[in-house]
Amino acid sequence: MATTDRTNPRFARMYMRVAAKAEERGSSDHRRRLLEGLSGTVLELGAGHGLNFPHYPASVTDVIAVEPETTLRAEASAAAARAPVPVRVVAGDADHLPVDDAGVDAAVASLVLCSVPDQADALAELARVLKPGGELRFYEHVVPTTQPKRAMAKFVDGTGLWPKFAGGCHASRDTAASIEAAGFAIESFDRFDFSPGRFEPSMPHILGIARRA
Repeated sequence: MATTDRTNPRFARMYMRVAAKAEERGSSDHRRRLLEGLSGTVLELGAGHGLNFPHYPASVTDVIAVEPETTLRAEASAAAARAPVPVRVVAGDADHLPVDDAGVDAAVASLVLCSVPDQADALAELARVLKPGGELRFYEHVVPTTQPKRAMAKFVDGTGLWPKFAGGCHASRDTAASIEAAGFAIESFDRFDFSPGRFEPSMPHILGIARRA
């Protein structure tokens, strides 16, 4: 399958700084909850610089960590060497995952479905690589349900400025609805507000498990 490297070192450095602050404020606990109980072979979409790696349980036998951005992928490769489970960091795009059909037991989408070019395509690829009955673990920020935050999220996406500044991130995606529209059955679901930084607005996040039919 063809894959395309993405090189955006300025965004990658900014993302790593922001992510470090978010970890201090509780994001690491969300990651731990996201991954607990997983087993077998796992595909992680958009692994970034490997912040999930320390939280994989010993029951996971192999992690295929897909990351298209070259700076983040290099950092993820270094993090993989310190991970408690085997991790293979590979290049790949959300709509062309370098994995065979039904090739993994579970898939993980962690703060990435906000930034994929097309959620439907990405979720279709995740369904393709999952074995029948396989789990999709998701942890994502999503569109607010109340005003004025909802209107503001739609406005910043509509201008195109926020996605351009934030590496393709969108503030107004209803990711839970997209997961269900892709044919997954959501089995557990937690919605909570979380601010990744001291001076950043609190945004709704979702964390849960969906299963492929």
